[in-house]
Amino acid sequence: HQTLQSDTIGGTLLLGATVLALVLANSPAAPFYEAVRDVRFGPEALHLNLSVGQWAADGLLAIFFFVVGLELKEEFVVGKLRNPRTAILPITAAIGGVAVPALIYVAITANAGPAALRGWAIPAATDIAFAVAVLAVVGRNLPPALRTFLLTLAVVDDLLAISIIAIFYTDDLDPLPLLLALIPLGLFALAVNRGIRTIWILLPLGIITWALVHASGIHATVAGVVLGFVVPVVASRRARVEVGKDVDGQPVFDGLAAHFADRWGSISTGFAVPIFAFFAAGVAFGGVDGLISSVQNTIALGIIAGLVLGKALGITATTFLVTRLPGLGLDPSLKWIDIIGISFVAGVGFTVSLLVGELSFGAGSQSDGDVKVGVLLGSLIAALIGGAVLGLRNRHYARR
Repeated sequence: HQTLQSDTIGGTLLLGATVLALVLANSPAAPFYEAVRDVRFGPEALHLNLSVGQWAADGLLAIFFFVVGLELKEEFVVGKLRNPRTAILPITAAIGGVAVPALIYVAITANAGPAALRGWAIPAATDIAFAVAVLAVVGRNLPPALRTFLLTLAVVDDLLAISIIAIFYTDDLDPLPLLLALIPLGLFALAVNRGIRTIWILLPLGIITWALVHASGIHATVAGVVLGFVVPVVASRRARVEVGKDVDGQPVFDGLAAHFADRWGSISTGFAVPIFAFFAAGVAFGGVDGLISSVQNTIALGIIAGLVLGKALGITATTFLVTRLPGLGLDPSLKWIDIIGISFVAGVGFTVSLLVGELSFGAGSQSDGDVKVGVLLGSLIAALIGGAVLGLRNRHYARR
């Protein structure tokens, strides 16, 4: 219940930040909002002279991805995903959920010229924070296996999207900083595996790893996931945290992954992700006419169709095909209608979709405005359909 509560609070903050950004960007306060978002600071020599908006996207989102890395490693080591047969379904579903939206986008924008095709990966991403928040708001009684399925699918999906960014949207990859990043990463891994939890040792190592990955030209959120993956899950004699006493009065220990996920999870959902949303979602529609013309734009249509139809089709069809293989099936607590509901919720692209949009067309361009309209509307429609389906399923499970 605590997890659900934190997801609901995180989702509410995220939604509030998005709405506030949209209101400010379409009000007389728009010049002030844009001026704050575009203020630049940081050392140029380290490739860190970034705008406030970029700091939010590259820096704060790394905290969010660190927590995601921790949660996913826990699932793989001690959770439902330690069984490859359980893990293979959401992983292949994520691949289908990346491929089909990209194909739909390409089909719709094929006649709009080669420039429009640069955005093929925009509808490929799932926003974990928003998607899990939708699940938390409508689905208190849904089976836990559904949240695990969504979380795994969303993380694999984002890792695929970030891999796409690294391969297709990194114009100048610098291998030297990437190799140098292995040094602080190795020291961080050594420290946490020896049970060191001291913030003034771990935080600088994490920041240096992040800065070097950023300097290499690869999106820096990758550093967050990798840092999360090196934290030990199982409590060892060295790396453990006492969480209470058992019935015999003996101490009960947790691994560092759970400890860090608790500590950093609230910073991620309560601060990092809402701040990113506030600076990323502020698109000026130019009134009702501007909104209508944006929606009719081929790029926006491709994104909306990719997020709403592509995700649902890609995830459901791939899952169905994989479960035809011998020995592979849905978790016994789930029904196909649950998977369809979750596949629509996975169409909430938001965070990484906005990021890929900026990389495809350049922040502030005409197409960038169309991308934001497409991502926001597509994500909203997907969330409403998925939320409605899962809301009905939630009532069904509640009655049982």
